[in-house]
Amino acid sequence: MRSLVFLLLVAVASAKVFQRCEWARVLKNHGMDGYRGYSLANWVCLSKWESDYNTRAINRNSDGSTDYGIFQINSRWWCNNGQTPTSNACHISCSELLTDNVSVAINCAKRVVRDPNGIRAWVAWRRHCENRDLSSYVAGCGL
Repeated sequence: MRSLVFLLLVAVASAKVFQRCEWARVLKNHGMDGYRGYSLANWVCLSKWESDYNTRAINRNSDGSTDYGIFQINSRWWCNNGQTPTSNACHISCSELLTDNVSVAINCAKRVVRDPNGIRAWVAWRRHCENRDLSSYVAGCGL
């Protein structure tokens, strides 16, 4: 337990809050534009509403699970926090989602979206992004 707390503290200390266009460029460089049919604007919108582009965002859910990082990856299904019974489908520790190394979070998001629910796995995407004009999320970014 002490090592988990230590890892979480280290992770939070090295976290980053992205600017919108900066985050859009990072996502594009990691192959997210068009990944599984979802435009870059979808990914920017999703992460805006899930975490406000904050790699250290944490949300505890009423079912006892926790969402971590810029994509708010859930501990019940996708990562292991050492507390929640998990499927750990991304094969990672949840603390890895709380650092400025966003490659881990992006790779896990790619895994989530390959699931049958696709991008609809994210409640914030369904509420704020689905069936909307998302062009403002990448406007002025030069992408």
